Amino acid sequence: MTKATSKTIQEFLDTFRNKDRIKAGSLIISVFGDSILPRGGQIWLGSLIKLLEPLDLNERLIRTTVFRLARDEWLTTQSEGRRTNYKLSASGLKRFEEASRQIYAPTAPNWDNRWRLITVVADLPPATREKLRTALYWQGFGEINSNCFIHPSADLSAVFDALNIDGMEEIISKLMPLIAVNPLLYKSAEDSDIVRLAWNLTQLRDDYLNFVETYKKILNELKKVRQTGIDDETAFLIRTLLIHDFRRLLLRDPELPQVLLPAKWPGKTARVLTMELYRKLLPSSERHLNQHLLLANGENPSASVIVSKRFQNEEPNSLV
Repeated sequence: MTKATSKTIQEFLDTFRNKDRIKAGSLIISVFGDSILPRGGQIWLGSLIKLLEPLDLNERLIRTTVFRLARDEWLTTQSEGRRTNYKLSASGLKRFEEASRQIYAPTAPNWDNRWRLITVVADLPPATREKLRTALYWQGFGEINSNCFIHPSADLSAVFDALNIDGMEEIISKLMPLIAVNPLLYKSAEDSDIVRLAWNLTQLRDDYLNFVETYKKILNELKKVRQTGIDDETAFLIRTLLIHDFRRLLLRDPELPQVLLPAKWPGKTARVLTMELYRKLLPSSERHLNQHLLLANGENPSASVIVSKRFQNEEPNSLV
């Protein structure tokens, strides 16, 4: 028998369903990273359609989006008779590995007091420069000036790999990576000066606050209904949207060390909330995946131990 869904949770899901524009590609990426990657990294397209149907993503939209992700080399295909599995490509797996280390860590990484910089050392057309700026923005980089981008802890090799994957291999030869204690020319500059120069944290702070407000209500609601619980499908849907929203916040977050953040910065609160809610949803959502995540041959792949280790102190050796 299906368990009743509380009004708060129903309104939360309906808010997503009623959005004018749903970025299906980003959501499917979140599903692959959170639910499919621990189960071998592949899924029958029909199974993916059924999993996302309760969020009002229609079959045509999902098919079109998955084809586009395959074209952009996030996914590869494997035929099983008349059915097709979609699997993470090598480059797609590399992207997810880096994202997963950031999303599921119990705490933000420690800072080594050195800044990572990418400087433009040759002329770039305005459109190309804007494409680079946008790509680095979504990896948490701030701007010192139009020719210098900065981050406190990014893996520069991984950043350049991501640029290459995103089709900017021709730009890479015009960029120079650096690591510096003080990247500004004047020695009197403090790290706090660099933060004020490179980032406008106001919008990110507001987005974190909205995230906390939204998902705190869901967590409180789950605590109220702990006797009856929620159905497994609803747990999967909430878990998917939770990780999707948190991942999109982290993409823009430079994860500055605590000493450089504004007072009462909500990023840590958002991470703790995500960890608590995720682990509360995990058993029910995994039961749903055990039944409904299928390969083209009808098999249901088991989840690896990576799922149980998420948001814990130990660092797993592999994501799959």
